[in-house]
Amino acid sequence: MFATIRRYEGVDVARTNEITGKVNDTLVPQLRELPGFSGYYLIDAGNGVLSSLGLFETREQADESTKLVANWVTAEHFDKAIPNAPKITSGKVVAHSDRMVAVA
Repeated sequence: MFATIRRYEGVDVARTNEITGKVNDTLVPQLRELPGFSGYYLIDAGNGVLSSLGLFETREQADESTKLVANWVTAEHFDKAIPNAPKITSGKVVAHSDRMVAVA
C-alpha cells in the first residue's frame, strides 16, 4: 500500500467549510473511482492548514490521485482559496493498524 500526504498552507479560512463540503461531494467520489483506491482522509488543522491522506495499492495509483486532486482544485475554482501548491509526502506504507474508531 502507498500513501500520499498533502499539506496545504495559506488556505482561505473563510472558505474552509465550502472546500470541505466540496471535497465530500465531488472529490471523494472521483477518488473512489480510481484503481487501487483504499481510503482518503481530510484534516482541518486550523489556521489555514488542510492536510489529506490518500491510500492506494501502488505508487502509480497514488501519483494519479495527486494529478486528479490538482485538476479538481482548478475545476472547482479553488485556486484563490488554496493559493499554494501542497507539500507532498508519498511512499510505501511500512506499518499500519486496521482498527478504525468512529469519529464524532
